[in-house]
Amino acid sequence: MKRCPECRRDYYDDTLLYCLDDGNALLVGPASVDEPATAILHSTAASGEAPTRTSDADREGRKSTARPEDSVSRGLSMRNAVIAGVLGAAVIAVLGFGGYWYFSDGSADSINSIAVLPFENAGGFADSEYLSDGISEALINSLTELQQLRVIARGTAFRYKGKEIDPKAVGNELNVRAVLMGRVRQVGDSLNVQVDLVDTSTGAQLWGREYERKVSDALSIKQAITREVTENLRLRLSGEQQQELTRRDTTNAEAYQSYMRGRFHWNKRTAENISRAIHEFQQAIERDPNYALSYVGLADAYFVQVQYAGVPANETLPKAREAIDKALQIDRSLPEAHVSLAAVHQAQWQWAEAEEEFKRAISLNPNYPTAHHWYATYNMARRRFDISLKEISRAMELDPLSPIIGTSKAFVHLLQENPETAIEECKRVIEIDPNFPSAYHHLGWAYLKQRQYAEATAAFERAVELSGRAGFYLSDLGYGYTVTGRRGDALAVLKELEGKYAGREAYGLHLAGVHVGLGEKDQAFAWLEKDFQQRGGNELPSVTFRFAFDGLRSDPRYADLVRRMGLEP
Repeated sequence: MKRCPECRRDYYDDTLLYCLDDGNALLVGPASVDEPATAILHSTAASGEAPTRTSDADREGRKSTARPEDSVSRGLSMRNAVIAGVLGAAVIAVLGFGGYWYFSDGSADSINSIAVLPFENAGGFADSEYLSDGISEALINSLTELQQLRVIARGTAFRYKGKEIDPKAVGNELNVRAVLMGRVRQVGDSLNVQVDLVDTSTGAQLWGREYERKVSDALSIKQAITREVTENLRLRLSGEQQQELTRRDTTNAEAYQSYMRGRFHWNKRTAENISRAIHEFQQAIERDPNYALSYVGLADAYFVQVQYAGVPANETLPKAREAIDKALQIDRSLPEAHVSLAAVHQAQWQWAEAEEEFKRAISLNPNYPTAHHWYATYNMARRRFDISLKEISRAMELDPLSPIIGTSKAFVHLLQENPETAIEECKRVIEIDPNFPSAYHHLGWAYLKQRQYAEATAAFERAVELSGRAGFYLSDLGYGYTVTGRRGDALAVLKELEGKYAGREAYGLHLAGVHVGLGEKDQAFAWLEKDFQQRGGNELPSVTFRFAFDGLRSDPRYADLVRRMGLEP
């Protein structure tokens, strides 16, 4: 005997698999172990009427009085039941396959690319901008942990800051399927955050929410938004992946506030702001000594002090290394820490160690554009230009509107003797940011290689103007003047660089480049040697690829200098 567990109807045909009334799979034996095996439910009970119990004798009587046409009817019923069973099994199989397909990572339902645009500082107060920028950047960093999701990097996302946003246009420009936008308003200790997740193909809102919290709850707001976004992108995350989204966060609200302020100032890239960033990162560390990202931020701030504040590398690099080591003691899996450590190794001319750390960072997070960008620069010093092009191209895929990545790619094309492509790339960057000095600098070199001297000089001069007459750009302007026969102008630039060197605003390398153009090799090597003795950090190894030093490469003193830095001539 078989019984339907739902309607409790009994069947005595062993070929039946499913109930003819409700389609449920039949069970062998009574539906309840405490019920007599002889009890059955009458098959003709009316709807809403209690089923009547029938004894074995009654059943036998029905069997003996059965008509021939009843046998035919039963046969048809059996055949229909078999057909229904086969169809039911097929439906279950199809649904099972469909469920597997739906819940797999490759589901067409999931959205696998997103741009988190900078949140608007709706209150308009300068003191609140670190919150709007910080929450946006934190969301980018958290979502980047998911390798199945392509997240537009900060450098590109923040190109939209302060602009009117059309989600569909952004989707086309960045080739993403979703855009996350938000508004942040701070009033005293109260914080209001409004977020909207938009489908870029239709312009429809996928999700939106308003958060009313205290300013001290900024971290919990970020975590809540991250969770909601991943759910509404229909990403099926494992428990481990969900933990990765918040694993790096501090549990101290004040430490998080200090960290956000530190990154806000670090991104400004001025001497004053770098100093303020150092203070904020130190405050974050005091409030939470186990907050690894604060140590990474501190290391990054010390590292760029060389470039933006003129602090000697032999003062800043040991501090940067100490902070990185502490970060890695707390969390060995931080890709940002490995990239920063690689940069310190490179600045100390420890090339094998630097490459190992770059590769480690990329393996931990293949979607981290800074790792690919800095590794490309590393390979320029090694004169491995094919690898440089591969890495900078990957960085641009992840951060397509970043001016620094775009100009770095243009420079790699120059290194590969492809000035036409370099010019196109520089002009593209200038369209994105007309005030970015490196774009004009690299454009100047491309024109110089094509002997378009008037255009080259104009581009070099524009780079110097936009940079505030920084030593790096002045050096190549001076060299350009020598190539175009403007020796007097080159000497004036040389004198200006001497003053900057005395004020620790320029390297010996910068003066050496102008001397090479003037044909004064002895003076050039003398200035390069000064940098070597002072361990000129990242600047000095650039003699291996900077065009101003092409005239030195046949000199034995050049090969000796390069070997002493651990590089191949």
